[in-house]
Amino acid sequence: MIGNIATIGYGLAALGPGIGIGLIGAKNQEATARQPELKGYLRVNMFLSIAFTEALGLLGFVAGFAFGS
Repeated sequence: MIGNIATIGYGLAALGPGIGIGLIGAKNQEATARQPELKGYLRVNMFLSIAFTEALGLLGFVAGFAFGS
């Protein structure tokens, strides 16, 4: 029973970063369309934001293993 609950917990933990990365990509496209001359700067910020968002997803994954057993 505990394994099933941990699986559901990881699914919920992966949902947030998935939505977050989608929003980051969409807002980066909007910002690039508004100010194309800042494309390089915006890309760097986008990759940093994606990395931090993915780190939160990995923390949820590790927490599922750490507290699930």
